[in-house]
Amino acid sequence: MINCLIVDDELHSVELLLHFAKQIPELNVIKATTDPVEALLFINEGNNVQLIFSDIQMADVSGLDIAKAVKGKCKLIFVTAYSEFALQGFENDIVDYLLKPVSFPRFLTAVQKVENMLAPRVPASQNTTDHIYVKMGVKGKLLKINLIDIDYIESNGNYIYIYHEGTRTLANSSMKEIESKLPSSMFIRVHKSYVVSIDRITGIEGNKILLKKNIKAEILLGDTYRSYFFENIHRKTLG
Repeated sequence: MINCLIVDDELHSVELLLHFAKQIPELNVIKATTDPVEALLFINEGNNVQLIFSDIQMADVSGLDIAKAVKGKCKLIFVTAYSEFALQGFENDIVDYLLKPVSFPRFLTAVQKVENMLAPRVPASQNTTDHIYVKMGVKGKLLKINLIDIDYIESNGNYIYIYHEGTRTLANSSMKEIESKLPSSMFIRVHKSYVVSIDRITGIEGNKILLKKNIKAEILLGDTYRSYFFENIHRKTLG
């Protein structure tokens, strides 16, 4: 059971999150309020809060203030209508960033992240895969592609293009299928149409992914993948 607190200065948002939380047996809402000051006092009084769902833009005390106050003490998920605070949120170790209007499946995904974090850690088996095989046009012919040689992968309807070593290889695969074969430590989904090698990323400007100079591609960071992207890079961000 995860003890959680909900704070949002809009009552209908609090009521929606309460409705969602009641459908998840693992959640125990011990406080729900539209007053962020009251929420912060409740936390500081030593109540056993393990998870907070918080709006960002609120009067007197913002969600970022709450994130800074509870950093390291409990888990926090932002629920907001504003996407521009995602990086600041992940810099304060939030678990997830939900954009309003929030659907129940998206809410459930965020809660499952917290459950995974709080569950006893079991050593994972090492993924030793370092290559993939792609079926070519000639029957029985396969092309071996080393993962370290892949720059990025682009979706093209029912097919994908794999860009590697200056070459573009067509494969009869969906993005979901190829993602399942790639280690998350090496590749990241940044757009509905793109998976990029983390090693090839040199930076980000606005919604544009910057890649190494020898890679001629313009790849945008999709809104759906923005929070996940920043969640994965914030631990390596300085300043």
